[in-house]
Amino acid sequence: MSQLALDLPHRPALGRSAFFVSPANRDALGVIEGWAGWPEARLALVGPASSGKSHLAHVWAALPPARVMAADALDIGRVPDLAAEPLVLEDADRWVPGDAGRERVLLHLLNEFTRTGQPLLVTGRTPPARWGVALPDLATRLAAIAVAVLERPDDALLAAMLVKLFSDRQLSVSPRLIRFLARRLERSGAAAAAAVARLDAAALAENTAVTIHFARRVLGL
Repeated sequence: MSQLALDLPHRPALGRSAFFVSPANRDALGVIEGWAGWPEARLALVGPASSGKSHLAHVWAALPPARVMAADALDIGRVPDLAAEPLVLEDADRWVPGDAGRERVLLHLLNEFTRTGQPLLVTGRTPPARWGVALPDLATRLAAIAVAVLERPDDALLAAMLVKLFSDRQLSVSPRLIRFLARRLERSGAAAAAAVARLDAAALAENTAVTIHFARRVLGL
């Protein structure tokens, strides 16, 4: 008998000890850990979806320490408070470009951070210079932000991502399954996350373990 698969939230591990280091992210990690030397105390951390931006941003947030917020929560009334301490602004490329109000707020925020001297980390899929914002002054300030890039995962990092994704969902799987998936999935964090989510939902619905045979059937591999 199948069970009702509920889309329950799961809490990913976001600490430094859970961050697997490989050639694909080593340089970005070094820039994050050397945050005291960021030009003008600000940095853009960029990379594809599910490449580890949020995890690495939280690694940095534990250092100063810093507040973490999504860019869709930007509000002009919060700017003085936000600029009074270190800040991570996540997914800025998703929420700011094309929204006149948020573009003005981000410009004001950058100006306030210049005044206070507090460090600022923004995350996005592409460098800020390519966000295509409408405000010329904002475009100029974004283009001046130093950039750290997370590359596409290599073999070791993709396998580590899969291990972490299963662990975050409290799913126990074999090393053989990890190797099986790592050899067959698209080499991206987004593909790994989607595959693990599908396997989790299907395993719950069928009340079964996640094995190679099960993964082959569910994912069509």
